Amino acid sequence: MSQRFRILGRSTVYSGFTTLEVADLEVTFQSGEVRRIRREIETHGSGAAILPFDPVRRVAVMVRQLRVPIAVAGEDDAYPLEAIAGLLDVEGEGPEATARREAEEEAGLSVFDMIPVAATYSTPGISTEKLHLFLAEIDIHQARTSAGGGAAEEHEDIKVVVIPLAELAGLADRGELQDLKTFALVQSLRIARPALFADIE
Repeated sequence: MSQRFRILGRSTVYSGFTTLEVADLEVTFQSGEVRRIRREIETHGSGAAILPFDPVRRVAVMVRQLRVPIAVAGEDDAYPLEAIAGLLDVEGEGPEATARREAEEEAGLSVFDMIPVAATYSTPGISTEKLHLFLAEIDIHQARTSAGGGAAEEHEDIKVVVIPLAELAGLADRGELQDLKTFALVQSLRIARPALFADIE
C-alpha cells in the first residue's frame, strides 16, 4: 500500500517510564482530500510474552500481578491472569532471550523449546509497543528453578499460577481473559495443539 502521509513534526510532552509525544501529519484521504492532523503517541518500548505449557500434565504456567490501569478503570479484578511478559529493555537482548529471562524471573522456569507465534502491535492506534509472542513446551518439574515472583528491584509482587489447559480454554470461551496478549497465546496454542484440549472441544 502506498504511503499517503507525511510527518511534519514531533514533540515530546512527557517523559518518564513512558513517553508521550504529539505528531503532526499531512494525510491524503482516500477521497483525495489533503488534511493536517495531530495524534498523541505513547512509547515505552517493545516487549516479549511467553506461555509455557506442559503437554503431559496439560497445564500452563501463568502469572498474576496488580495492574493499576485496570484498577483505575474500575474492574473488579485488578490482578488479571496473564502470560509471562516483559520489556525489551536489556541492551543487546533479543525477544527470545527476553522471554526466557522473564520466565525465569516471574515464574522460576527455565525454558528452551520456544515456538514463535507472532510479532504484533498491541494497540496501534496509540502506542508504538510491539509484542513478540512465544509458546514454550516444558516439563514443569524439570523446568522449575525457583519460586519466581519477579524482580525485587522492580517492585514486582507476582503470583505464579499453574492452570489446567481445559480451564484456561474455558476462560477464553467465556470472555473472561482480560489481557489481549494472553488471549492470543491461548488461542494460538489451541490451534497448534488441539489434542491438548480434546476433552473440552
